Amino acid sequence: MRLSSSDIMKKKNLLLGVSGSIAAYKACDLVRRLQDNHYEVSVVMTACAEKFVTPLTFEVLTQRPVCRDMFARDGQWDMAHISLAQWAQVMVIAPATANIIGKLAAGLADDPVTCVAITINAPLLIAPAMNTGMYSNAIVQRNISELKKIGMNFINPKEGRLACGDTGAGALAEINEILAAIKSLE
Repeated sequence: MRLSSSDIMKKKNLLLGVSGSIAAYKACDLVRRLQDNHYEVSVVMTACAEKFVTPLTFEVLTQRPVCRDMFARDGQWDMAHISLAQWAQVMVIAPATANIIGKLAAGLADDPVTCVAITINAPLLIAPAMNTGMYSNAIVQRNISELKKIGMNFINPKEGRLACGDTGAGALAEINEILAAIKSLE
C-alpha cells in the first residue's frame, strides 16, 4: 500500500529500544503495528537483545539501520545516540529488562539503549518484561518508582505464564496496550 503525501507528513518518528529478554521477538510485531499507525521507526538494541533477535530482522522491517554500537561510524560525524535522540519524537523501550531499568535509575549509559534514553528530550515509555521474581523484587520496584518520579512512563507487564514456566507478573504487555500507551503520550 502506497502512502499519500498527507499520510507521510503525519508520520511520527519513534525510536524503539530493545533489550535482552525472550520478549524481544515481540518487538518485531510492535514495529509492524507502529508502522501501520503512521510511525517511522528506528531501532536501537543492546548486545543481549541480539541473542534473541538479529539486527538484520529489524533493518528489514524498518528499512533503516539499527543502532547497536555506540562507537560505530558510517563515515558521518554525528554520533548515533545523539542524532537518534534528536530525531525521535517518542522513545519506547520494549522489552525493558531489570538490567536496563536499573541502569537508567542509576544514570548509567553504557549501551546504545541507555545512552539514547538518557540523551532524549522526548516522551519515554518503558515496557518491562522479566521473570516475576525479578519484577516483584524490591530493588526493581524502587528503580521503577524512581524513574516514574522523574517523568519516565511505564506500562505494566501482564500476568500469566512466563517463558521460564513461572506464573505471575512479568510478561511484556500486549502490543495493543503498548500502542495505546504510546498514543496517550502524544
